[in-house]
Amino acid sequence: MAGRPTNTTPKEDSAGLKFLFRALRHRNYRLFFGGQSISLIGTWMTRIATSWLVFRLTHSAMLLGLVGFAGQIPVFIFAPFAGVWVDRWNRHRVLLATQVLAMLQSFALAALALSGRITAWEILWLSAFQGLINAFDMPARQAFVVEMVEDRRDLSNAIALNSSMVNMARLIGPSVAGIIIAAAGEGYCFLIDGISYIAVIASLLLMRLGVLTPLRRRVNTLADLKEGWQYVSGFAPVRYVLLLLAVASLMGMPYMVLMPIFAGIILHGGAHTLGFLMGSTGVGALTGAVILAARKSVLGLGKLIVIASALFGAGLVAFSFSRMLWLSLLLMFFVGLGMMQHMASSNTILQTITPDDKRGRVMSYYTVAIVGMMPFGSLISGAVAAKIGAPAALAIGGACCIVGAGLFALRLGKLRALVHPIYMQLGIIPEIVSGINSAAVLTSAPED
Repeated sequence: MAGRPTNTTPKEDSAGLKFLFRALRHRNYRLFFGGQSISLIGTWMTRIATSWLVFRLTHSAMLLGLVGFAGQIPVFIFAPFAGVWVDRWNRHRVLLATQVLAMLQSFALAALALSGRITAWEILWLSAFQGLINAFDMPARQAFVVEMVEDRRDLSNAIALNSSMVNMARLIGPSVAGIIIAAAGEGYCFLIDGISYIAVIASLLLMRLGVLTPLRRRVNTLADLKEGWQYVSGFAPVRYVLLLLAVASLMGMPYMVLMPIFAGIILHGGAHTLGFLMGSTGVGALTGAVILAARKSVLGLGKLIVIASALFGAGLVAFSFSRMLWLSLLLMFFVGLGMMQHMASSNTILQTITPDDKRGRVMSYYTVAIVGMMPFGSLISGAVAAKIGAPAALAIGGACCIVGAGLFALRLGKLRALVHPIYMQLGIIPEIVSGINSAAVLTSAPED
């Protein structure tokens, strides 16, 4: 504000930096953040190496789509059931089991690739096994954040830092993978990924956790599944946030399946070009994550979801027309920025408004919306790209994301009215809470 004195001291600057990383003051989350930061670099190396290996072996857009489908369809089928069990089981032990299994899967890929005996079909089956692991790992990991971060006020920051962690890995992993593939081959990327899982397994073992009791008693699995579905489909804010995510994942996210075609054929590059394109997406996504981590409140995230989703779609449409590497890299920055802010903002809202006893099931549907829809998108984009070309397929997907953002924007006012009472109960809107009787707030719980 003009005329107001500014006396910024190093101490205040330090406090600002601490605020940006405030979730790291929790020991368990700090361990998790460090271990996952290393492991995820290996995960992104494997993603790039897998796509390039399939492309090198087959030069088939359809097989690229089929491998993507195999790696993600188990999430669509099993994640809702996994969500029920995550609400019952010890989430810490679930994560230990999934990380060990994922490590073994990476070592299996490495052994086959380094021996020179690997085929596209073996990649397909191992990708399907990783998808089955992810069906349990992703809901458990999302729900476990609350148990690592004791102060609920730091939850949104932890989610944003999770996104920054993923996207820092997205920045580093593909770039390193491109260099390693060009120098030594895809098998070494798989081997490094397998070794990187040791970091996250160690971090989980070092955590100090109290006695964790399940939030729900063991009831009929189908009854719990039905209750979770009724909540997700019946409460409009959750329903529409998940629907918009599903549209973005179905129509927009399969751009990753088509990237080898853009890198190798349209931009006339190689594995390093693919690494640069994915790395540029990572820079944009990391930028978006840092911006979100600096936010002090969840207020305004609904509007940000609309903007981010539209930016993601517009970036894909523009990228589909680019034939210059520098322009493609710039556009992928905005694709990554929009994609990450859409996903992380949606995650923050869902985690904030969801009751603790339904968190595992809601986050399982979040997993389905993001990962579970991608196999269908991979098949669709692969088939469309085979018929009319990868650029046209990508442009259609981006346009659908823009339309979805517009439809969500039309409902935003009604969704805010439903979420408002929950924010008051949680004290997110303190100036309103202070002037309203708490009993009146509790009786205003939204229904749809």
